[in-house]
Amino acid sequence: MYKQFFENETKTALKQAYPDIQECNLRVEKPKNSDFGDFAINVSPLARELKTAPPAIAQNIEKYLSKDGYEVNLIGGFINFKLGRKMLAETIEEIIKQGQNFAKPKNIKPEKINLEYVSANPTGPFHIGHGRWAAMGSALANLLKFYGHDVYQEFYINDAGSQIQKLGNSLLIRLKQLKGENVDFPQDELERKNYYQGEYLIPVAEKFLKENEYTEDVKILSDYAKKEMERLQQELLNKFRVHFDKFYSELDLHTSGKVENSYKKLEESGKLYEKEGAIWFKSSEYGDDEDRVIKKADGSNTYLTADIAYHKDKFDRGFERLINIWGADHHGYVARVKASLEALGYNSEKLEILLGQLVNLVINGEQTRMGKRKNMITLDDLIEEVGVDATRFWMCMRDINNTLDFDIELAKKSTDENPVFYVQYAHARACSILRNTINDKINTETGEKIAAPLTEDEFNKTIENFKAESIIDDVENAKSLILKLEDFKSTIILSEQTRSVYTICRYLSELASEFHSYYTKNRVLVEDKNIMKGRLSIVYATKSILKQALDILAVTAPEKM
Repeated sequence: MYKQFFENETKTALKQAYPDIQECNLRVEKPKNSDFGDFAINVSPLARELKTAPPAIAQNIEKYLSKDGYEVNLIGGFINFKLGRKMLAETIEEIIKQGQNFAKPKNIKPEKINLEYVSANPTGPFHIGHGRWAAMGSALANLLKFYGHDVYQEFYINDAGSQIQKLGNSLLIRLKQLKGENVDFPQDELERKNYYQGEYLIPVAEKFLKENEYTEDVKILSDYAKKEMERLQQELLNKFRVHFDKFYSELDLHTSGKVENSYKKLEESGKLYEKEGAIWFKSSEYGDDEDRVIKKADGSNTYLTADIAYHKDKFDRGFERLINIWGADHHGYVARVKASLEALGYNSEKLEILLGQLVNLVINGEQTRMGKRKNMITLDDLIEEVGVDATRFWMCMRDINNTLDFDIELAKKSTDENPVFYVQYAHARACSILRNTINDKINTETGEKIAAPLTEDEFNKTIENFKAESIIDDVENAKSLILKLEDFKSTIILSEQTRSVYTICRYLSELASEFHSYYTKNRVLVEDKNIMKGRLSIVYATKSILKQALDILAVTAPEKM
């Protein structure tokens, strides 16, 4: 990476200029004025230890810089670096030669990671909030895999509570309605909470009657409805390009004895006590703000009890790190889960919880609550309206800590205003340029065939045998684009470290902007074949990076638009 290169160059020169220095905290940044250089390091933080003015420190360090492939410009306490043409050209060669491995970090310590996200109840369709976790979670999995980790994607099915019986009771009402009975859900507000009143159960009821004899056995109906909702959810996830390695049943967690086992371990270690007939976990001893009930006075377990067993089981299955994506409403739950892991002897630092904010729909410039527009409250509806690509990109393009405003009308536009269109069009434009290089054209007025600038064989050899030297004389025109291409390396590292995917969206938008600008200013298919081949190589490298970044988001990279 350019930044790492200049940091290492400066640190080496600093040690030579000041052999006894202890502190060596230097940060590479972009100068506010690009005329000063491409990168800069401020040495002012060293002034106190060296007891020397920053300009003098910069001058002393500058004497020992190798300046191999770059120029140096000093302004006060800033050392500014300007890349030479050779370094720029070598970046294009590196992208072409390394292909998919260009931005993969070297010498990392890969981890076996369990990534859990979405984890909705099997009681109804996914809402658009689930869509955000699905898009971000799957993109994060792709990012972590690209980085080099072993990632296992898991969906935790909350199927052990009373909600499954409520689902069966709700299906029974729909069945009775289909049989012609004059029956409806209770009018009393408290009673209605015991049912799922959505119309989505009507087709489930119709399907049940086609496949089964009519019954009022709620257990049978509950099991059928649960399996049907799970099937529909999984079909939608596949459509949305989200693929889990395991759908983990909470019910199985109970029937396998794992919940009781984790309870006994806490009991044996003296971490439980009885109060007011309930069993409490001493979570306050591990950083929680108060102790928590894990077994109610009636003997039933709380939700926390199963969650403790579930996270214990993840570690017991050999995962080195756990990452969960939860809604922001679970904020208070983080400390108690971490406390339980500590009490059971696990390192709670190995559990990372990403808390995500909600999604606001924006329709005709105005924010609309999910419930206001009846046909747009589910993820399936949203995908139907704007498509998978736009939904995934928009769901990923804001920091998980910020509320997302999803502008439906803008997401459907085929204009530069729409971020996903702008990025995809950059890839399609690059593909079009490369196609036009090897495809003959027909003069529409005369019907005469116009030979392609290069044969397919010539083009392939241009890429296969590409050498940095071939574009050195023309590379300055592409400097801004090449700097952004090289920045893909640091973007991958930053994204992995912060568990972010919005950074990939932001990078793609910036890269697309640089490419569109380069194309506007530099004609690629020129008469001079050497210049043309060099520019084609830059276009090819850009296409490669655009494709890799879009793949991480699981957004398609169209070749034509």
